[in-house]
Amino acid sequence: MDKQIAQIEKGEDLVRVALTDFRKRQYIEVRTYYMADDGEWKPTRKGITLNPDLMKEVHQALGKALEELENAEDSDTE
Repeated sequence: MDKQIAQIEKGEDLVRVALTDFRKRQYIEVRTYYMADDGEWKPTRKGITLNPDLMKEVHQALGKALEELENAEDSDTE
């Protein structure tokens, strides 16, 4: 069950978020893709594939990091 969830432009590349299966287990994959000479989008080695529980922890950590950046930006503008 590979299912693409989101596709985000990053310059000439794409970042794709997808649900994937491997050995009867589900994972969440975030990976950069490039346009190959044959016109197909191909995955790069730049990416991460995690089980849902670990991805929840990463999601929370990313939220905290964004919050820190926003707080730092707010204090810089004061």
